[in-house]
Parts: sequence; C-alpha cells; structure tokens
Amino acid sequence: MRDARIISSLDPYDPKYLPADVLLSANENPMDVPAEVRGSAVDRIMRLAFNRYPDPTANKLRDLLAQNIKQMVLPTLESSVRDSLGFPDLTRDNFVVSNGGDELLFNTFLAFGGPGNKVLNVPPSFSVYEIDAQITNTEVVNVPRNPDFSINEDAVIERVSQDDVNIVIITSPNNPTGDSVNVDFMRRLLSSTNALVLLDEAYSEFAERTCIPLLGEFDNLCILRTFSKAYSLAGVRLGYIVSSPKVVSRYLMVRQPYSVDVVAQTIGEEVVSHCNLYTDTIRGIIRRRHELYTKLGNITGVEVFPSTANFMLVRLKG
Repeated sequence: MRDARIISSLDPYDPKYLPADVLLSANENPMDVPAEVRGSAVDRIMRLAFNRYPDPTANKLRDLLAQNIKQMVLPTLESSVRDSLGFPDLTRDNFVVSNGGDELLFNTFLAFGGPGNKVLNVPPSFSVYEIDAQITNTEVVNVPRNPDFSINEDAVIERVSQDDVNIVIITSPNNPTGDSVNVDFMRRLLSSTNALVLLDEAYSEFAERTCIPLLGEFDNLCILRTFSKAYSLAGVRLGYIVSSPKVVSRYLMVRQPYSVDVVAQTIGEEVVSHCNLYTDTIRGIIRRRHELYTKLGNITGVEVFPSTANFMLVRLKG
C-alpha cells in the first residue's frame, strides 16, 4: 500500500474526546435542542423516504436561511436593531450548506488553495486551518497575533498588499482567544486584497455581531457559520457559508455529492424555522460568561482575557 506523500508529514486533528458526565472541552452548547424543535424534527424524520437521495444542494434549507438570516445570526438583538444594520438582500444563491463547517473549510482549500497558492493565517487560531492547508499543499503565511492576542492589523494589511495571497482566514470570535474583529478592520482588509477573505463566525451568535452586512460591498468576502454551537447541533454536522453567488459557485464545484443527508437537512430546517426558541439560551450563556469572567478575575494568579464567545482563555501564574 502506497500512501500519499503528504501523509508522512501530517499530524491529524485530535479533539481529545473522552466520555464524561460534564463536557467543557469542545465549546459545545450545554443545552440540547428545545423540545418543540426535537418533536417537530422527529415527526418529519419518521415520514422520510430513506431509500431516496437527498436534495444535493439542500435548496429548502438554503431558502429558509435566506429568509431568516437576520434572526439566525443575531438572535438576541431586537428586530429594529437588526433591521438597522443594512443586511443585503440574500437568496439561496448566496448560501452553501455542508456536512459541518469543517467540510467547508476543507472545500475552501480545494477551491481556492492548492500548489502554488497561499493562505494567510493569524495564529493562535483554529488548528484545522493549517492541517487543511498541508493536505492540499497550500503554503501557509502566518502573521502572529499581538502579545494580548489581538490581531496585528497593520501587519495583516501590509502582508496581503503584496498581492500573492489567495485565501485569508480570520476567526471572529477567535478560537481559542475569544476576541472579535471590528468591522472597520474587515473593511480595510477587504479593500486591500482580491483574495478570498474567509471570516469564520462559528461563535458569533454569542458576540451579538456579524459582518454579513459587508457582503453588500465586497464580492470576495465569505462568511462561515455553523449550527453546532449556538444552535446545539454539534452531533448533527451542519454548517453553511454566506457569500456572493460567484464565490458560492466555486464551492458548489468542489463539494462532495449528497454530503448533507436527509435527516440533517430536516433537522436544520426545523431549527431555522424555530430559531427564536434559542434566544433565551444564548442570552443565558452570554450572562454566565460575564459572571464567570468577573469571578475568575478575582482569583489571585489568574489572568482572564475578554471573550465574546461561549468560552474564555485564562493564563495561570506559573
């Protein structure tokens, strides 16, 4: 048996999964889906034809996302505040649905990376970015964060201005540091490069902010989101991107056929249709984050970094 040459140089992603009564290590939502969502999803699943292939592009789910995107991405804000943010008009052509956000990350490198191409990364961040780059022979250009873990914005702008980077990945809120980018930096970045700028907003419901309004200004912006965190579907594997139709078409070219099965599509449709049922849970997590930040900060020898996610980074003395 002959392995691909790249295999010998890879360290596989290891989430360190262990069975336990209390799970904190994967940044999951501690609350399961609301009973109403579970009930309606199970009822529909019982009537599914399992012998038939699913809709290959999950068009019903894409339509529902387009119709409900403001509520989905900013669930804790008042509707009047959401409406004031200037969301562009979106249709199914602005969405790709996938088997988790991880599939979309890999597809990003298939569509825009590869030999001779470069990805700009701002570590420390999600380790899968560099793993996917290695697998696809995409060169990684790292621009390390500042000592306080904020993005070195000027260094990023200077590097992309060299016009040799194909993909820029920014995570907001960032895993593991918990900080979010500001819209002014994203606008500067997008104005400085023709590269695909992938903004990973997997945790952004807890930050109560999004850069989706910038899609009306920039065709090279691609926003990745997931049902795994705020919407309690880590076990279902469902993610999506929002971008320009031009970018979406590239993802559709490289996606695996039928990667989102009928069960996942059905559950996703019910979650989007009932997304308002998650508002109190998300608000509760935000409230507890503030409480935990204050209490940890009162412990001698513990340095707590501000977080806009459902986790926080701490530094222990010694």
